Amino acid sequence: MGVLPEADLILLILLGVAFAAGLIDAIAGGGGLLTIPALLLAGLPPLTALGTNKLQSMFGSGSACLHYARARHLDWGLWWPYAIVSGMAAAIGAGLAGLLSQNILAALLPFFLIAVAIWFAFWRSPPQTEVETPRLGRAAFGLSAVPAVGFYDGLFGPGTGSFFVLAFTTLRGQSLLRATAHTKLMNFASNIGGFAAFLALGAVDWRIGIAMGVTQFLGARCGAALAIKGGTWIIRPLLIVICLATAARLFSQADHPLNALLQRLLA
Repeated sequence: MGVLPEADLILLILLGVAFAAGLIDAIAGGGGLLTIPALLLAGLPPLTALGTNKLQSMFGSGSACLHYARARHLDWGLWWPYAIVSGMAAAIGAGLAGLLSQNILAALLPFFLIAVAIWFAFWRSPPQTEVETPRLGRAAFGLSAVPAVGFYDGLFGPGTGSFFVLAFTTLRGQSLLRATAHTKLMNFASNIGGFAAFLALGAVDWRIGIAMGVTQFLGARCGAALAIKGGTWIIRPLLIVICLATAARLFSQADHPLNALLQRLLA
């Protein structure tokens, strides 16, 4: 049996990563912390990695959104206008990413990864409650927290689901189930907005994005069906290690500004 060409082997690995990301997203969120590092390590330019990630992410978030809607955990009538806000904010964030030079974006990405790793290391899931006690009105929430997280999703992305869940539980007082349902709606919209902007910038690899999207869809369905109790304990440390390892790998590249600065200081 012959050895797979390198390009096909890389694609096969990316498909496996996308499946795992979909599975993790269905259980605990944070799948982007697998896919973006994988796309970067596969050799995609930073902007194309972000754009391709948005394409494949739409499959998983869209599937989850429909699942919660069919289960009647999603208030479409109340929240669809703010989903549009989320999508518009993500498009602006993605547009800003496109304005940054590839060198600047490559220099910033490791710091984003480290920041998100620190967030996941210290963030704790909010307690579950069925009584909604909003601290912020829906309009104020939809015009502040929603566009802020949506903008971040367009600019970078990983951890967006956790940020939305935290916002819905702490500021709107929603149960974890309802917060997750509305998170998927906002995340789906931000994926669409970000993807549209990256598409306009020509920063999408269709072949990789669609292929990963299919396997992420399958992974998300498997994760939802399994509903593993207590299986999230390994996911948080795994995401943290992957984030830090990828940041270290990016820092170690000869053309990274920080690495070049250290070389001059040590010379």
